[in-house]
Amino acid sequence: MLNSVLVHSPATLSNLGCGFDVFGLALAAPYDTIRIRRTAEPGVRIQHLDGYNLPTDPAHNVAGVAILSLLAEVPEQVGFDVEIIKGIKPGSGVGSSAASAAGAVVGANALLGNRFTKMQLVDFAMAGEMVASGARHADNIAPAIFGGFTVVRALEPALDILALPAPPLWVAVVHPQIEVKTSDSRKVLPAAVPLGLAVRQWANVAGLVAGFLTADYDLIGRSMEDYIVEPARLPLIPGLAEARKRAMAVGSIGGGISGSGPSIFMLNKSEAIAQAVGTAMGSVFAELGIEFNTYVGPVATEGAKVVSEA
Repeated sequence: MLNSVLVHSPATLSNLGCGFDVFGLALAAPYDTIRIRRTAEPGVRIQHLDGYNLPTDPAHNVAGVAILSLLAEVPEQVGFDVEIIKGIKPGSGVGSSAASAAGAVVGANALLGNRFTKMQLVDFAMAGEMVASGARHADNIAPAIFGGFTVVRALEPALDILALPAPPLWVAVVHPQIEVKTSDSRKVLPAAVPLGLAVRQWANVAGLVAGFLTADYDLIGRSMEDYIVEPARLPLIPGLAEARKRAMAVGSIGGGISGSGPSIFMLNKSEAIAQAVGTAMGSVFAELGIEFNTYVGPVATEGAKVVSEA
């Protein structure tokens, strides 16, 4: 039986334009690094070895709550010591809380002989998302566990997640250093949607799935347009429209807000285009006087993974 594992757990994109609370995509970088040790002392103990001053009480830490949810299904007395280094800045819109929750349960599961399925691990990790956002949603958790492109078909009455292949894609993400609270971004969403807009949105949802399955980059780009959520959130992120315009001008396929923001993502056919897109988007925020971080990397084919064992 393993005593310790080191886990890398990836950043993720959610929504992908038209797929609000449904679509997710795993990124190769950035990622959280989590060391988990199995102990004979029951319970969970959390240490953060980073500068984000996140809670270490396991009842208020996303990784701690996720492991406690898993432990509720373990009959024997066992505990875990968890050390977390956040490589994904909290509140960035690229699945920071999901990465910690997913990586924690993947590591704990490895130390328990991998007795739980990936679907069960998603369910456990969703308890962590409840702490972070007040809702059990899986659009970031699913790609963080499964990797690639995921569809959250249902949460109730049973969790139903589709893990689908993604064609080779490079992602450019710009994270402007502004705060967009998830609660605020949800408050601006429309309470009702005209049928005509809903039909156009459903068509794009179908088109995006078809585009990923057939590696049709033009179809992917056309289908990411969001008629419902992004128009409502546009005022929350200054520079969004111009950043996307400049990204498209240098060859991006398409993109939009990642999750509730403030990060903006763009999908690209190659690393060279993705680098140019990152530079183009960054220039917008430089002109606005807003500090920003840029991430460029490929879509990850796998989710949270054990990278070393002891």
